[in-house]
Amino acid sequence: MPPLQRFTVTTVIGFIALFAAVHLASAQIKIGSVLSVSGPASFLGDPEKKTLEIYVEEINAKGGVNGQKLQLIVYDDGGSADNARTFATRLVEEDKIAAMVGGSTTGSTLAMIPVFEDAKIPFISLAGAIQIIQPVRPWVFKTPHTDKMACEKIFADLKSRNLTTIALISGTDAFGKSMRDQCVSVAPNAGINIATEESYGPRDSDMTPQLTNIRNKAGVLAVVNPGFGQGPAIVTRNYRQLGITLPLYQSHGVASKQFIELAGPAAEGVRLPAAALLIADKLPANDPQKPVVVDYSRSYQQKTGQAVSTFGGHAYDGLMILVQAMQRAKSADKAKVRDEIERTKGYIGTGGIVNMSPTDHMGLDLSAFHMLEIKGGDWTLVPGT
Repeated sequence: MPPLQRFTVTTVIGFIALFAAVHLASAQIKIGSVLSVSGPASFLGDPEKKTLEIYVEEINAKGGVNGQKLQLIVYDDGGSADNARTFATRLVEEDKIAAMVGGSTTGSTLAMIPVFEDAKIPFISLAGAIQIIQPVRPWVFKTPHTDKMACEKIFADLKSRNLTTIALISGTDAFGKSMRDQCVSVAPNAGINIATEESYGPRDSDMTPQLTNIRNKAGVLAVVNPGFGQGPAIVTRNYRQLGITLPLYQSHGVASKQFIELAGPAAEGVRLPAAALLIADKLPANDPQKPVVVDYSRSYQQKTGQAVSTFGGHAYDGLMILVQAMQRAKSADKAKVRDEIERTKGYIGTGGIVNMSPTDHMGLDLSAFHMLEIKGGDWTLVPGT
C-alpha cells in the first residue's frame, strides 16, 4: 500500500476510534448531586457522597444501567443554599444531567427545586422537611422521613410515658424551623401541650440561657429539640451541665454516631426516631429490611472505615430508586424516569419500604421509624417501638 494511502487509511481509522470514544463518553448517563460535603452540615454530605461513589462504581462494574455507565457529577455547596442553586444551574445548563440525587439540607433543597422543576429533571432530595414534597411537585421526590413524621413518632412515645406537657428548643435553620412548625401543628391531635418554646441560631455556641428558661418553667415534663448539625449536641451538653433531668428528645436530623461523639456522655438517655439502618444488627431475622441494611452497613464500613449514618442510607435509597426506575423505563429519558420513580412500589431500602404514588413522592409511613435511645454510647431500640 502506498505511504499516502496508508496514511489516509490510518487517519480515517483514528478518527473512527476517536468518534467512537467520544460517542461512548456521551452515551454515559450523567447523574448530578449537590451535597454539603464540607461546612456545618458535612456530617450529612460526607457519607452521602461516599455512598454515591461506592455504589455508582459498583453499578458500573456490573455493566451500568441498560448497558450504559453512570457518570456521577458531585458539587460541594459547603452548606450554602446560594451555592446549591448555582451548582444546580450548572448541572442543568453545562453538565446536561439526566437526573439529580442530592440536597443534603432542607435549605439547599428548597433553593434547588425551582431549577430542576423548570428544567423537568427528576430530583430525589436527601433532606428532611415535609415542604419538599408537600405540596407535591411533579419532578421532586425525597427519601428521608419527614419532620412531621418525627414529631408524630416522638409524641406517641411521650404519650406512652405520660409526658404530655413539654418544651421545645428549636434551631432556626430551615429544617429546625420546619420541624418546629410541624410539631406545633400536630401537638393538639397527639394530646401534647407545648408549655414553652425557645430557639437558637446555627452559629450559637451556648444554649444555657434558653435551657435555663425551660428549667424554670413549671409543669414541663420533657424537652424536644427540633434541629440538626452541632446545635443539638450543644443543647445536649448544656442540658446536662445545668442538671436538667427531664427526658430529652432529638430529631432524626442527628441520626449518626457523630452526634453521640459530639455530645459525649451527655447523650446518655437521649431518645430520637430513626431508620432501621442504625440498629441493623439488632433487627429480628425475619425483618424484610435486615438483609438490605446489614449489607449496606458492612459495605460502607469496609470501604470507608467509618460507622454508618442514616444520611448515607438516604443517598443509597435515592440512587437505587433512580436506577430501578431507569431499568423499568428501559431508558434515561427524563419524563419516563420521572413516571417510573412515581410508580415505585415495594422498594425495600435503608429507610423503610417505599410505596410512592402521584400524591406521595416519599412513600414511607410511620412504621418506617423506630424509637431509639442512646445507652453506653450506642443506639438501642426502645421496646414496643
